[in-house]
Amino acid sequence: MPVEQHSDPFEDRLTAELHQAGGAFTTDRAELVAAGVRIGRRRLLRRRAAVVGGAASLALAGVGGALLLPGAGSPPRATATVGTSRHTTGPAPTPVSADQLIRTLEKLLPQGKFSQAQARGTNEKPGPFVHLVYDDGKGAAAIGVGLNRIEPGSDEARQTTECPGKAYVHYDACGTTRMPDGSVVMVLQGYEYPDRRVDTKYWTAELVTPEGQHISVSEWNAAAEKDAPVTRPEPPLSAAQLRQLVTAGAWRDAVDAIPSNPNAPTAEPTATASQSTVSVAPMLRSLLPQGKFTVSEDSGQDTGFGYLVVDDGKGRSLIQVNVQAGESDVAAELFGSDAETLPDGTKVALHQRPGEKGGAGVVWWTVDTLRKDGRRVVISAFNSGAQDTPATRKTPALTMKQLRAIALSPKWWQ
Repeated sequence: MPVEQHSDPFEDRLTAELHQAGGAFTTDRAELVAAGVRIGRRRLLRRRAAVVGGAASLALAGVGGALLLPGAGSPPRATATVGTSRHTTGPAPTPVSADQLIRTLEKLLPQGKFSQAQARGTNEKPGPFVHLVYDDGKGAAAIGVGLNRIEPGSDEARQTTECPGKAYVHYDACGTTRMPDGSVVMVLQGYEYPDRRVDTKYWTAELVTPEGQHISVSEWNAAAEKDAPVTRPEPPLSAAQLRQLVTAGAWRDAVDAIPSNPNAPTAEPTATASQSTVSVAPMLRSLLPQGKFTVSEDSGQDTGFGYLVVDDGKGRSLIQVNVQAGESDVAAELFGSDAETLPDGTKVALHQRPGEKGGAGVVWWTVDTLRKDGRRVVISAFNSGAQDTPATRKTPALTMKQLRAIALSPKWWQ
């Protein structure tokens, strides 16, 4: 479930089981309730998580194919290979070596000096990447390229090239372009640290083709993504140059040389009757008190998680909703003795606490509901348009009573 800057008991437990076989699992109820609202931020940041760790392995786990990252050290970001149903017939493709990938990147970049090159070839696990430090005479900058495949037409493919919501990811510019061959390119110019505590900039271009080839190019205005001094005002490649680099045909050829995984899943699981297929943001909008709010931002048509940034004339307020199924096994951990139990067995828990993202004066109100069959709706509201920006009002735009009514609406399971 979950994504947040702070410790997440579910992820701690699952990551420990997958990678260390035995970490402790805390049952802190407040943290577990917090976990219920975290899936959304993970979905919005999945693209960035997917390009973390050139040498680190990534494990697919959790809700919606979310990524859990082990703590192994690694060179800067490069996309790890995940499964795809794309299979080829005939002879196996000729591998592209690590050295070939390095030479390709050096050839495609403008003239300059190169150092600290690292790469992994197309036949190496967990997947190919290339990273180096590039200096065009204006300061050293880290540049990395990751290669993998994505199931064509999947939610993951779509989300990879969608600009993330500014309520969760701060950036200066982001744009998506559809190419004549049907490929989609997203270029985002943002920051390494969401709170801007240092001026390290993180710019990235993501390409997904109709065949499921995925190329990710990232650059920084420092010689490393973290813990390195800023060497220049901006990364070396402009948005146009990033788009040109990510669309170079050599990268698609390299993706084609990645061996197919015969055991890979062919698609995301089909929704069952117990899983909501409702687009969350439009449904949330329909359940708001009529005629009271203007909406300045929303999360689109995603199911499972959605958000709105609303204003009733008193200031911006972020409202987010998670809709999940199969949560019965954590009922005791999520709902204590103070939780309300409705006649139909639905459990309801109310929480009011300070925000946890650093926004001055931010408060976080949550209503968590769990039906007897494990269907869960969690709604949270904040008195700011984003959790890490200062409060814009004294309290969230919705009262606890209104949040409760929205969470308990049967429309989430139509």
